[in-house]
Amino acid sequence: MRPASARRLASALLALAALTPAVLAAPSVQAAPRTTVHPSVQRSADDCPLDPVLAARLDKAIEAVRKETGTPGVTVGLWMPGRGTYLRSFGVADKATGAPMRPDLFMRIGSETKTFTATAVLELVDQGLVKLDDPIGDYIRGVRNGRKITIRQLLEMRSGLFSYTFDKAFQTALLTNPTRSFTPQQLLAYSHSHKNLFAPGARFDYSNTNYVLLGLLVEKLGRMPLADFIRERVLKPSHLDHSFLPVGAEFPSPHAHGYTNQTLSGAVEDSTHWNPSWGWAAGAMISDLRDLHLWAKEAATGTLLSPATQAQRLKFIPVGDPSGLGYGLGLLTSHGWLGHNGSLPGYESVTVYLPQQDATLVILLNTDVLHNGAEPSTLFATAVTAIATPSNVYGAPSQR
Repeated sequence: MRPASARRLASALLALAALTPAVLAAPSVQAAPRTTVHPSVQRSADDCPLDPVLAARLDKAIEAVRKETGTPGVTVGLWMPGRGTYLRSFGVADKATGAPMRPDLFMRIGSETKTFTATAVLELVDQGLVKLDDPIGDYIRGVRNGRKITIRQLLEMRSGLFSYTFDKAFQTALLTNPTRSFTPQQLLAYSHSHKNLFAPGARFDYSNTNYVLLGLLVEKLGRMPLADFIRERVLKPSHLDHSFLPVGAEFPSPHAHGYTNQTLSGAVEDSTHWNPSWGWAAGAMISDLRDLHLWAKEAATGTLLSPATQAQRLKFIPVGDPSGLGYGLGLLTSHGWLGHNGSLPGYESVTVYLPQQDATLVILLNTDVLHNGAEPSTLFATAVTAIATPSNVYGAPSQR
């Protein structure tokens, strides 16, 4: 979710076009990386450490990407049953104090919020309260072409609705006062001031407007605020005790400071306490490494949904070039990995699951400053998977 840049398919599509072979072969570093493992997220008795040689290769590659991209701090968790667990934090969580990055910190997760909102919608489908092919206009008034845009098309980013995050008036309002609050209705007003981009279902286009509408749908049919529905119906059943949709800029401690150049001047600023209400159902949630480790597999396997509904969720539409990338109902796939990434000012993340190996990868970092046009989270994920799962390299061009 990047309000002040040109249309960013990369935010949803892993910035494939920016990747080069150099990313896969990270340069060597002169000193051992500064890493930490916090007791609150230490491995369970059922886990074992990853092979030391493999872990050392990952240390070297991650620290190389961190230095190349200028990322202040990053945490990487990789769980590979039968092979072991890798858990490291590199760099700093606060540039002012030098406090180290730690695996137990709360982080803003941006568009990974969509996986939770989509799950809430699909639970309503399972309840029989809405059908995937119902028009959104049956439930929410004032949507451009709402009588033809379906719930499914909102979930899979094929509605044609203009994303409010690319509206210049919205960008100015946000960046002039990044601590202000936005209501869902205000966000939709920015979108509805533009014509639709194409007929419903005609093509894929990543639009945050879709998920604001889905959030309102959950509130209407679920008869409670979206934050409450997600907490009661998604987070509690999944035992995610460190995740929530904030009302405003609240951010529990301990948390990492975030750094962004999505500012009026273009200079890098501390965005830790910016108000993420503008992201709402599309990107405002907060979580941590432990919860995202659990959520990756749950979202990919459909623990909270009926098998039939999960099967609909996993109908991925091929998107982007090169091949190997697809988008389903609030989930993406990249060369076998299933999950989502997230980006908003100061923070980026990747949370994905690889069914073939029952493997989970979570990456959390405290910057969204691009490196040669690429999302740094994608560069980290590519470097890790190129070493750990070379047959399933996240975000890398297909070899077929």
